[in-house]
Amino acid sequence: MQSFWPDSGAAHLTRNDHGWHRVSPDYIRFMLGKPELAPLPESDAHERALHAKLLDDPLMAISIDQLGQLSDADTRGNYMHFLRWRKLVTDAVTLERFYLQVFRSGKIDIPPAFLDWAAQAIVHGVVTDAGDVVDSAYRARAAELFFRRQRVSTEQSRVLSADAETIQVFADTGGFGSVGRLFAQQGTPMRGLNMDVLSHENAQMYWFGEDRYRFVLDLTHGSVGLDALADLIARWVKHFFGLVVTVTPLPRIDDQSWRWHVGLDVESTAILNDLYEGNEVAEGRLQRLIALFRLDFADPTDMRADAAGKPVYLGVAINDENVLKFKPQNLLLNLPLLVSS
Repeated sequence: MQSFWPDSGAAHLTRNDHGWHRVSPDYIRFMLGKPELAPLPESDAHERALHAKLLDDPLMAISIDQLGQLSDADTRGNYMHFLRWRKLVTDAVTLERFYLQVFRSGKIDIPPAFLDWAAQAIVHGVVTDAGDVVDSAYRARAAELFFRRQRVSTEQSRVLSADAETIQVFADTGGFGSVGRLFAQQGTPMRGLNMDVLSHENAQMYWFGEDRYRFVLDLTHGSVGLDALADLIARWVKHFFGLVVTVTPLPRIDDQSWRWHVGLDVESTAILNDLYEGNEVAEGRLQRLIALFRLDFADPTDMRADAAGKPVYLGVAINDENVLKFKPQNLLLNLPLLVSS
C-alpha cells in the first residue's frame, strides 16, 4: 500500500497527534515538481534559475523584482498562485487546517488544483489507516472521487464510475472490453488500455502497476463500491472532526420529516434542494442522482438542536455530460454540527 498514488506527496508528510498531516519543506519541494509548476522545454533562463533556487530552498523569500524577470505572463501568474498557496499552507501548519480555512473563508483565491492536491494527500492518509488490503482497495478507488473527476455510465441498470482524465486519452475501445462499450455508447473516446471493474479478484492489483486510475468503480446500489464510498465518507468526517457517524446507502429518500441534507456536488445540491422544497423535478434530471446516503450521528448531542437525532441525507449526481465532480468539502461545511471544529 505504500506505493499507491505517488503523485499525492504523502511520502513527504508526517502526522501530528490528531493524525493530521504536517506540511514540510520536502512537501513544498515535491509540489514544485508538478507539471503545473515545473519548467517547460521553452522556459527561459530566469524561470529555470528561480525554480532551481526554490528546489534548493522551498521556503526562500521571492521578491516582486524576481517575479518581474519572468518573461511569460502565465508563468508569473503561476508563481504568484504558488506563493499564495505556500503562505496559506505553511501558516496553517497542517493540510487539514489549510483545507478547512480556505473553504471556511468563503473566498477561494487559489486555483482548484491546489485544493484537489490537498484532498488527495489527506484522503491518502484516511485510506492508509483503513486496514485490510482488499477492503482498502475499494476505499482507495472510492477516494479517487475526492480529487479526480469521474465519467459515469448508467447503462444496463449499473452505475459505473471511471476516471475522466484516463478515459479522455483513449481513442477507441481496443482492450477496453464490454465495460468500454458502455462508455463508448455515450460517445466517450477510448483507446488501448484495459480498464477493469474493481472486484475481489483483482483488488490487490490496485496497489501495483503504472496504469493508475484505471479501475472502474461499481457504484450501483448494493455494490461493494458504494458501501466503500459510504464508509470513506464516515472516515473523512471522523478524521476532521473526531465525530463518529454511520453512513448507509439508500435507494430513495422516504421521510416525511426530512430535516437536513447535503449535496456532495453541484448537481445533487440543486436537486436535493428542489426535492426538499417540494419543487417539481423532471424525471431526466432526477435520474442524474446516482447515489443517496443516510448519515447518522452516533451522539445526537454533536448536532445542532434543530437537527438533533434526525438523519442527514447525502446525494451524489452527475451533470448532463455524465461527469461527476465530487466536493468532499461539503461534508466539512454543511453538516449540522453543534460547534464547528
